[in-house]
Amino acid sequence: QVQLVESGGGLVQAGGSLRLSCAASGRTFSSYGMGWFRQAPGKEREFVATIRWSGGDTIYADSVKGRFIIFRDSDKIAVYLQMNSLKPEDTAVYCCAAKDTSLGWNYWGQGTQVSVSS
Repeated sequence: QVQLVESGGGLVQAGGSLRLSCAASGRTFSSYGMGWFRQAPGKEREFVATIRWSGGDTIYADSVKGRFIIFRDSDKIAVYLQMNSLKPEDTAVYCCAAKDTSLGWNYWGQGTQVSVSS
């Protein structure tokens, strides 16, 4: 079984920055891609960003484009989300996800809380 563990959440003022980390452990798996999703109270889970392991291609939600950066550590199966110019509407539980094929997301982390005060 593959486990994804996130860290780096917290409380920050609007305009501030946070960096989230997600590390995979457990059985060896070949990562096709990793990504970040978030869910705010009373809202559906939404896509934030994804990175393809081979080549490093990235995709961002329009709401975070230009403010967030997703990047990976090629030496270990880990992905990061650098969040800049944070807004109160970015407040949510952020979850890391991974997939070993081009199909759906196979693995999910427990999530880390990000709170942005105005």
